Amino acid sequence: MTDAKSRKDGQATFDEEEFSTHLEALQSFQVTLLNALQISGQTAFYVSYEDLQSVDVMNGLARYLGVQSELEGLDKSLKKQNPSPISEKVRNFGEMEVALSGLDRFNLNRTPNFEPRRGPSIPTYVAAPDSGLIYLPMRGGPEVQIFDWLARVDGRKRSDLLKKFSQKDLRQWKRKHTGHRSFTVLRHPVARAHYAFCQHILNTGQGGYAGLRQTLRRRYALSIPENMPDESYDLGAHRTAFLSFLGFLKGNLSGQTAIRIDATWCTHAQSLQGFGEFSFPDRVIHEVDLETELPQLLDSIGHTGGPVELAGVQTDIPFELANIYDSEIESTAQAAYQRDYMMFGFKSWG
Repeated sequence: MTDAKSRKDGQATFDEEEFSTHLEALQSFQVTLLNALQISGQTAFYVSYEDLQSVDVMNGLARYLGVQSELEGLDKSLKKQNPSPISEKVRNFGEMEVALSGLDRFNLNRTPNFEPRRGPSIPTYVAAPDSGLIYLPMRGGPEVQIFDWLARVDGRKRSDLLKKFSQKDLRQWKRKHTGHRSFTVLRHPVARAHYAFCQHILNTGQGGYAGLRQTLRRRYALSIPENMPDESYDLGAHRTAFLSFLGFLKGNLSGQTAIRIDATWCTHAQSLQGFGEFSFPDRVIHEVDLETELPQLLDSIGHTGGPVELAGVQTDIPFELANIYDSEIESTAQAAYQRDYMMFGFKSWG
C-alpha cells in the first residue's frame, strides 16, 4: 500500500490438511525447477521479501537478467500492509504451532534415492488383442502369467498380444479404445529378488547375465558355482548365496557399486516414476491380490465374456523361495528395499 488509510487487516484460520497439501505441491514444483536448472546448466537468483527494499539487490537481479541499466533508488511510497508478527494474523495460532512442530523441515527422515531415473519403457507395454486393456510390466514380476491372462481375455493366443509400442502407437491405441484401462503388478520384494537371482545370476543358460555373474562371484564373493547345474549346490548353499545377493542389492540400489541397477531388481517406486513420464497406470495391483482385482478390471471395461482363468506362477529353479525363507532373509530384503516396503505397504513375505 501507499497510505495507511487504505490498510486492510484480518485474521486467517490455519488448516493443517490444506497447508500440508499446499506445502507438498510447492516443494514438488521447486524440485522440478531445480532439476530443470541442473539439466540445462543454469542457476537461480534467489530473492527474499526483504531484498525487495534493497536497490543493490534489485540492480543485481537486473544484471542477472541481462539488463544493462540500473535503478538509482526504489519507490519509498510502497509499504508492507501488515508488518505485525504472524501470531497476530492467525486466529488459531496455537494450533498452527503444534501442527508445524511435526514437520520435518530438514528432511531428517528422508530416505536418499540414488537410483538412476528410468524412462516410461513404452516398447515393453503389452495390450490385449481386442479389449481396451494394457499391461505395464514391472520386470521381475509375473509377466508370463499376465501375458497369458491378457490373451485369454479375448480368447486368443499369447502371440496375438500387441507389443513394441512407440509413443505414437500408444496414443493411437488409446484413442481407438475408449474407456481403456492400464495396469501394473507389484511382486513382493523378496520374491522378486529371488526370481532375479535364480533367473539371471544362478542361471548360466538363456536369460543369464554371464558377465555380471562372474563379477559377483569374484568381486562380491557370491558363493555360487562356476557352472549350473552343480550337484554340490544344495539348499543351504542356495540360502547363503541368496543372502549375499540381497546384501549386494542394498549397496547396488544405494548407488554404491559400479554395477548397473538392472530393471529386474530396481525398486517398484523408480519404475512407477518412469511410467509417469508418459502416463501412470490406472491400477497398481499387488500380486497377491490378482485373483480379486483382475475380475474388477474386466468389469471396468465392460467385459462380457465371463471369468478369465489366471494360470499359476512358474516356480523358481533350482529351489523355491519357501524352502529357504526365514527372518534373516526378510530383514535383509527390507534393508535393501526400504523404499518399496514403505511406499507400497508390503508386509513380511512369510
